[in-house]
Amino acid sequence: MTNSTPPLHPIEREQLHAESTLSVTVKSSSEFHDDVTADIETLEGGEGADSAPTLSFASYEEMMNALTPTVLDLIEVVRHEEPASINETARVAGRDVKNVHEELSRLAQLGVIFFEEDGKRKRPVVWFDELVISLPFEKPKGGDTASAAP
Repeated sequence: MTNSTPPLHPIEREQLHAESTLSVTVKSSSEFHDDVTADIETLEGGEGADSAPTLSFASYEEMMNALTPTVLDLIEVVRHEEPASINETARVAGRDVKNVHEELSRLAQLGVIFFEEDGKRKRPVVWFDELVISLPFEKPKGGDTASAAP
């Protein structure tokens, strides 16, 4: 996997460091579009958009493929151990460097981590303290909210 993620501007890094929670959810593309449109309208109206950083997936399957237990373990290693490079991350995690590099690159594309470059080294950084996964379930068709009997 090639790393096509552009480096973050220092202001973007500061903004991420100011956040402590990443929200992860599943939304249809139309729901995502509606949310983005509403945020743009809020900003155009001169108000600040007050929403936590959110990573949205189009399906539960996409979310589960992206945030496997192995990937979540890798995020935890980066957050707690603060390795100085991708190679050190692989060593600390006890994993193959190529696989760790691929997973970290994918996480950077998703905005879950970013890299701080130091010469030829790229240090992965997890910018949040907490990852909150929200799994909304669709409401019954026709607004039927009948409860099941015990």
